[in-house]
Amino acid sequence: MAKDFETGGEIGKDYQDPPPSPLFDPEELTKWSFYRALIAEFIATLLFLYITVLTVIGYKKQVDPALNVDACGGVGILGIAWAFGGMIFILVYCTAGISGGHINPAVTFGLFLARKLSFVRAVFYMIAQCLGAICGVGLVKAFQSAYYDRYGGGANELSNGYSKGTGLGAEIIGTFVLVYTVFSATDPKRSARDSHVPVLAPLPIGFAVFMVHLATIPVTGTGINPARSFGAAVIYNNKKAWDDHWMFWVGPFIGAAIAAIYHQYVFRAGFVKALGSFRSSSNV
Repeated sequence: MAKDFETGGEIGKDYQDPPPSPLFDPEELTKWSFYRALIAEFIATLLFLYITVLTVIGYKKQVDPALNVDACGGVGILGIAWAFGGMIFILVYCTAGISGGHINPAVTFGLFLARKLSFVRAVFYMIAQCLGAICGVGLVKAFQSAYYDRYGGGANELSNGYSKGTGLGAEIIGTFVLVYTVFSATDPKRSARDSHVPVLAPLPIGFAVFMVHLATIPVTGTGINPARSFGAAVIYNNKKAWDDHWMFWVGPFIGAAIAAIYHQYVFRAGFVKALGSFRSSSNV
């Protein structure tokens, strides 16, 4: 079990935190591993949007009263939440060893703030994720053209009866839950303690997505992933989908930033450690 311990008056640990990533690392652009990671993020986000948006449209068709179908049929909100959470679990498991399995610009942004990846990699990851999302929803429209526009294209929209503040708050808190879970599940201390459980990290991340969807589908359709919201809005291209689109970027980025600050400087006591290091060097 990973733990902190004292050795000769100093606090040691049987795990090691990786060094902070450089802010700018242009040398990454010359490495195949960098482009392989971009391809992994692109394909993972494409598959994520394809399966999840197809699930949303299929559910709306199954409960369409105009088709004289069972109003209680279909997978329901529970099934949609499972589709999103399950796909994140699968895709993080498959791509974590290649790109880190972000599949979400908000996750990438939070990890960048925590110095887990460089600015160059963060920007290119976000581009790859957005392009993958557009292509994934494009495939849905190509295969389900008869139902795509009729059932809203899987685009995120603020539901009637909710204020913009409520929608923004739902996106901030939902993304905080997700990104905080990502930090906790990939923490080096936890990884050392639970190294015998290789599936541990993707599982809580997928469950976090599942739980947040249960809570916020009725409010915003659940964004918490700017690439997911952007890809659906681009392909659907409806005024209502663009009206409140800003909150599906601002909310997740604020939530990710809060999660990064909380985990690094409160949960992992980064501020206290930095202050202690500064005092030690001052006394020399």
